[in-house]
Amino acid sequence: MRECISIHIGQVRIQVGNACWELYSLEHGIHPDGQIPSDKTVGGGDDAFDTFFSETSAGKHVPRAIFVDLEPTVIDEHTDVAVLLDNEAIYDICRHSLDIERPTSINPNRLVSQVISSLTASLRFDGALNVDVTDFQTNLVPCPRIHFMLSSYPPVISAEKTYHEQLSVAEITNNAFEPSSMMAKCDPHHGKCMACCLMYRGDVVPKDVNATCSTGFKCGINYQPPTIVPGGDLAKVQRVVYMISNSTSVAEVFSRIDHKFDLMYAKCAFLHWYVGEGMEEGEFSEAREDLAALEKDYEEVGVESAEGEDGDDGDEY
Repeated sequence: MRECISIHIGQVRIQVGNACWELYSLEHGIHPDGQIPSDKTVGGGDDAFDTFFSETSAGKHVPRAIFVDLEPTVIDEHTDVAVLLDNEAIYDICRHSLDIERPTSINPNRLVSQVISSLTASLRFDGALNVDVTDFQTNLVPCPRIHFMLSSYPPVISAEKTYHEQLSVAEITNNAFEPSSMMAKCDPHHGKCMACCLMYRGDVVPKDVNATCSTGFKCGINYQPPTIVPGGDLAKVQRVVYMISNSTSVAEVFSRIDHKFDLMYAKCAFLHWYVGEGMEEGEFSEAREDLAALEKDYEEVGVESAEGEDGDDGDEY
């Protein structure tokens, strides 16, 4: 059995973490006091939740999590795969798909918790084609610097429409690649998809997936349907798909960040706060150059992919 520890650093990550653990507890039937009423004996029954929860001698289930806030030092985290989520895209999804005119922080946090739950479902529930977390790096990252992923989570349907919209495997798969479904603000049609994973949850069978997906995609099927937080905004649906892809269109995200940074840095906006905490102005220039180089790396990969396709009659994704 694997044991995973989740680390949540800073206010936003802690708020998202709270939403995640609220959802995990609902998925596994764990009450706020850490008890599972269906347990006959301590440690008995299905122990899939032990990946994320630790069971005490008293029979309580405690999250394997660390929450850190008010940290005075700079924390440098290394990651092999990074999934990009930005507020602009997620708030747009809340407004347009969930019909929430003025989303609060709770609305996007609960949506992100569904994404993270689907990302880790294979560690906790059975399925026909479970995708291991380690498969993401193997299948999605061609070289170390090209490890920033786009993602989507269709269908996102408001609770009021739950009885009107039940989508097929083919429909949710097509929706996964629409710009309006992306959780980072960019258009995947403007770039080249180098690799893609599709993780289905709920009422999905391999036959439907094989009929819908390209043979070049890594697919997973998990039989556990998504759990909905009572009183939340999301509708209960029969099936969902979490799409994660390595696409050169992610350069649009970096380009937008570069542009916003340049506008603020030209006016020295907020600069004094960082310098006052011990940073040097040169660090901002270095960070800007590194992000520009990353954008360039993705553009070059896109050009190389296009040149490779000139003499190739293979599938288009």
